[in-house]
This record gives sequence, structure tokens and C-alpha cells, in this order.
Amino acid sequence: MPTRSITNVIVTGKSGAGKQPRIDVLVEEFGLEQLSTGNIFRSYLGKFNEYGYEGDLKEFWDESKERFIPDDEIAEKLGTSDNDIMLGMKAKYFVDKGLFVPDYITNELFESYFAKKNYRNQVLDGYPRTLQQAEFLLKLIERENSKIDFVLLVENSDEMIIERTVNRRICPKCGKVYHLVYNPPDNGRCRECGAEVVQRSDDTEEKIRSRLEEFRKKTVPALEYLEKHGIPVVKVPGHLEEFTPENVRKSVMDEVNKLL
Repeated sequence: MPTRSITNVIVTGKSGAGKQPRIDVLVEEFGLEQLSTGNIFRSYLGKFNEYGYEGDLKEFWDESKERFIPDDEIAEKLGTSDNDIMLGMKAKYFVDKGLFVPDYITNELFESYFAKKNYRNQVLDGYPRTLQQAEFLLKLIERENSKIDFVLLVENSDEMIIERTVNRRICPKCGKVYHLVYNPPDNGRCRECGAEVVQRSDDTEEKIRSRLEEFRKKTVPALEYLEKHGIPVVKVPGHLEEFTPENVRKSVMDEVNKLL
């Protein structure tokens, strides 16, 4: 199938299932970009932080309605109508409180960022994670005359994920992901940029099991919804007996080619 015929792909799976190497394959094979919700949040939070607003964010929240005040009032209080800064403020309100960011805010951030990419040529990583997000996404791509070609579901057992995740290391500079056993960094440093890799604070067994349960409760219904609405789900193994770039590529493309 020619590269130009792929519009967008979703990659999903349990946290720690091994999504990133499979995303890398799709990016290289089809000339796509990775659109990560983590990067989206960091982008908008960065814009707001750079703006330097020092007021109390509570003034933007309407307690009686449990919603933000209207955007025109937000713009007036912030002193700017820049949409990126306003979205950054909304994300920061929840992040600073350590609260779960509601779907309607996540959807708002996602839509704004996806629009910058013309709703095309993306590997959606970390979105949709809930049924409400899946419903929003399908309405969005229909409105924008775009599409999702397929979902790539990376499968792995809970116990294998726990073993993999406690050994995961991340480059804080470029975001490259390593594993101490299967894909180790060079003497504790990133092979791409040379920065010292770190372990994420939430890569503990207790927190991993919590994320696994969240996947079952929230993301599985979203996947079932997408499949019910005609988006094929391609399943690939997250664990390979011999982990090499060639084996990862083959395991992904063998299954994707069956669909294409």
C-alpha cells in the first residue's frame, strides 16, 4: 500500500506493553509523525509558563458550574487571547492540583494540536484513552474529512509488563525510551543525544498495576467503540523472544500488510 494512502493510525496498549518501538516502525514505513498526548500537554504547559502569568488560577474556575469561565472572560483576565496560552492555563489548573484532566479539556487540547497537523499523517499515541475521547475523535475526523485507517494494539501480559516497566529508562532530553535488558542505553546515557537516562517516578509495581486496571476499565471500551464503528484493530505482540529492530518491524508489518 503506498505511503500516501495512510491518513492516521492509532497505537494503543497497556502502559509498558512496548508501544514506542512499534510506533517507530509505522513512522518510518509510512512517513507519519508521532502525535503524543504527553507532548501535547508539555507543549501547551510550556506556552503558558513562558507567558509568565503569576495570578491565582482559581479565578478562571467557576465553582458553581464546575467549569472554566467563558473564553472571552479568560482572555480578558489573562491579558491575551492567544489560544495556546489559554489552553496551557486550563491544563495547568488540573496538573498543579494533581487532578485527572477531564476528557473535555484533553479533547480541546488534542483538537487544537491535531489541527496544526491538518488532521493528517499522524500516529496517535495516548489518544483516545476513554470512550468519550473515542466518540469525540470520530466526530472530529468526520467533520474534517479525515480518517483513522486502523488501530495497532500492542498486546502483552500484565506480569511481562511489570518486569519490562521497572527496567524502563527514559532520556529526559529527547524522550528516547530504553530498557536495561532488551534495549540498554550506553553506560547509562542516551545513544541519541548523550544525556543521562532516568527512571520515571511512577514506574513502580503498585502504580503499574493501577495503570493496567485503568486500561481495562477505560481504554478497552474505547477500542470496542472504534472497532464497532468500522476501524480495524490490528494486534501485534509486545513481547518477542529475540528483541531486535528487524524482528519488531517484521512482527508489525506482517500483521499490517494482512489488512492493507
